[in-house]
Amino acid sequence: PAVNASWMGDKIRRYQHVHIGVAVAIEDGLIVPVIRFADQKTLPQIAAETKELASKAKNKKLQPNEFTGNTFTISNLGMMDIDEFTAIINPPDSCIMAVGRISEKIIRKGDGFAATQVMKLTLSCDHRSVDGATGAAFLQTVKRFLENPVRLFL
Repeated sequence: PAVNASWMGDKIRRYQHVHIGVAVAIEDGLIVPVIRFADQKTLPQIAAETKELASKAKNKKLQPNEFTGNTFTISNLGMMDIDEFTAIINPPDSCIMAVGRISEKIIRKGDGFAATQVMKLTLSCDHRSVDGATGAAFLQTVKRFLENPVRLFL
């Protein structure tokens, strides 16, 4: 998608493949291991690789090629009971998505009410390469997949 890009001084570079950086807190600060070619992997493969890279990061076993070259970053504070936050873009990326915790909310449904799960996402964009409309369209796509995860397998 159009959010898989970088600002390169005076031009926009769009990437063919998605290399997702996943922010991981370690004793010395923060490091961003990279899931390479995420666009060609299944959700279970991405989950397993994320777990493996996070473990390597926490044990200081990452190699330099495992924490460079991301094209899009995700930062998740949901496990720390944070509802929402704004993440700072890691240059040269054009975007970073902040993921909050999943919580239960009561919503109106038909003539009554129902409990549902909600999660807040925040997308920070470098507007030199990804404008607000493009960012909003990306978030709408993510929302559709999260609300109907079966689409991920079609």
